[in-house]
Amino acid sequence: MSSLRPIKLLPARERVSAALREAILRHELKAEQEITLEGIAEQLGVSITPVREAFQTLASDGLIKLRPNKGAVVLGVTSDTIRDHYETRALLEAEAAARVCQNGADITDIVNAYERAEEALARHDTDEYSNFNQAFHYAIWSASGNKKMEAILSSLWNGLSMGHKVTEEAYARISTDEHAGIVEAIKSKDAMLARERMNAHILRSLDNILTNFPN
Repeated sequence: MSSLRPIKLLPARERVSAALREAILRHELKAEQEITLEGIAEQLGVSITPVREAFQTLASDGLIKLRPNKGAVVLGVTSDTIRDHYETRALLEAEAAARVCQNGADITDIVNAYERAEEALARHDTDEYSNFNQAFHYAIWSASGNKKMEAILSSLWNGLSMGHKVTEEAYARISTDEHAGIVEAIKSKDAMLARERMNAHILRSLDNILTNFPN
């Protein structure tokens, strides 16, 4: 049964980076807000080591400014920063989906993550859905066969791309319906369709999260 198959998630440092990146993109962490290693570790229930590594990643992305022995300050983002981020993701994720169709990869983990996300959504369990959503994308990157692409996409992950006009469960329903189309294309080994559907999926996420920003 697919529900008994383990799922693969990002390493701890990248999950922490993703959680912080998501909070910054959604304006839950605002510009000039101070954050500390200890505070973030406590909130996320992890040790300080992956938080320290995540801070380094986000600093290199220009999202925070490190303060020696004092944690960091959030620099915030603009709509242009958001567009650059999602357009880069769209290009790479669309190519990854196409490569899965072309290289004869085992797609068991992709289908398993999709099915378990559906099951979580049916239980109205959005926390579990978020994990399976991450696992779905991660499985596609892994199956692409390109380790560099997988590493870059892992470093760009930002969790659910929710704007202020949609609830978490409604967002999950939209996302899962799009995942269904991507899975259908991958099962059919239709690289062009998989590329188009993944590209549309990521760019729809961009439009969604931009509702957090003024025109």
